[in-house]
Amino acid sequence: MRRKILAGLAGVAAVVALAGPAAADTTGDTIVTLTVDAAGGLSITVPATANIGHGIEGSTVTGLLGPVTVLDQRGSLTPNWTATVISTDFITGGGSSGETIPNINVLYWSGPATATAGSGTFTPGQPTAAQQVIINVPRTAMTHTGGTGNNFATWNPTLVVNIPVGTVQGVYTGTVTHSVF
Repeated sequence: MRRKILAGLAGVAAVVALAGPAAADTTGDTIVTLTVDAAGGLSITVPATANIGHGIEGSTVTGLLGPVTVLDQRGSLTPNWTATVISTDFITGGGSSGETIPNINVLYWSGPATATAGSGTFTPGQPTAAQQVIINVPRTAMTHTGGTGNNFATWNPTLVVNIPVGTVQGVYTGTVTHSVF
């Protein structure tokens, strides 16, 4: 009897071994997510000061402002931006009419970008001196369109100041403001 039970168990074991595991779905999907963060925002850096030279009444003073850089770290699908520029009047002393160079006499040209990175198109507002503009109202200095992700552009704009006849001697100070949006 003992032999019959052992033989029966051996037979069951053989059937199980031959049959193998039952066919089953052996795949499983995992949906994985991750977040890409923006490295930063949209910013502009400009020189703190610039001395563009000297001249006499009725002459023109021209000089470079120094590097202006727009840094776009928004990581955007459409990283478009526009940089603008505007100037105040230039004054000395008490700012009387003889001590003021009105901002209508202040011209600007961006020139081409001196450095860029990222995809898309970088377009100077005024590529050459022939396109210089009066900056008594906001004017486009540089734009970026197209591409994706982060980018930057640097340019070294030229400022042109026409000194009116009747302007008195002195050190004149004005503010040139660049903005980006």
